[in-house]
Amino acid sequence: MTTKATTDENSPEGQRKHLSAAGLRARGWTPAMVRQLLGEPDLLRSHPHFHSAPQTRLYSIERVEAAEQSEEFRAASAVAARRSAAARAAALRRRREVLTRIAALPLQVPRLAPGTLAAQAVRHRNRREEERRSWRGSHGGRPAAVTGAATVEGAAADVLDRWKVDYLRHRVTRDEGSLDENALHGRIGRAAAEELLRRRVYAAIAKAYPELARECERRLRE
Repeated sequence: MTTKATTDENSPEGQRKHLSAAGLRARGWTPAMVRQLLGEPDLLRSHPHFHSAPQTRLYSIERVEAAEQSEEFRAASAVAARRSAAARAAALRRRREVLTRIAALPLQVPRLAPGTLAAQAVRHRNRREEERRSWRGSHGGRPAAVTGAATVEGAAADVLDRWKVDYLRHRVTRDEGSLDENALHGRIGRAAAEELLRRRVYAAIAKAYPELARECERRLRE
């Protein structure tokens, strides 16, 4: 029968006589197994600091150990193990499929004259800065302006290279919609896919524009 925990039951000595859902998971129990073999908890313990939080469900260790000796528990454990192995295999297969797709996608880096690339990069940077200010509701300084194919008014010498790489990376992922990292959200192996995509994009930019290879390498080291 389920009862509310008292102060004594919340003590370390009392807690050793019961297991929480996390403790059951560590012993190989699944939620379905808990519902099937244990049913209702033996105790409900309130959160010590947040009284509005759901109560912790505690199960008697004696009852848990008795259930673990049953044939029903062994059968349910075997089924859970098979399902877990199948899920891991499926996840690994989907991860490989995503990586294979990313590795095979063609990358088209636009080839632009130095002055055109600089102008496009600065426009792209100014547009993004304007969007950021709009989101924050703030006002910024005047937009950047190109004074030559390799310099930006009031900026360090390497700043334009950063803006060029930003622009080219945006162009590659925009023109190839399937390359957009946002499309990988929720996919199996997302982190590995994003890293592979990132490396492929920067390698393609460095190949198309050797003068930007240093900036691409810097980003890959970050």
